[in-house]
Amino acid sequence: MSKKTKAFLYNLAGFILFFVPTWAICTNVLGMDGFLPKLIALVVSIFLSPKFQFMKTAEGEKIFMKWLFLKGIREVK
Repeated sequence: MSKKTKAFLYNLAGFILFFVPTWAICTNVLGMDGFLPKLIALVVSIFLSPKFQFMKTAEGEKIFMKWLFLKGIREVK
């Protein structure tokens, strides 16, 4: 699997890990229905999920991560 594909799958997994619980809380606990819980879960997930990016460097292909709760940019090994 290429590093570009891995970066995409990491982004997807990070998004889903925040989207599903937020959506479930909005629908089941808060009693919302319709489009609003999905919209709230989308916005929360976009801001809270880590961002992964594939880059070609002089040393080769690498994946980097930036997250709201961690300072700076980190390399994923």
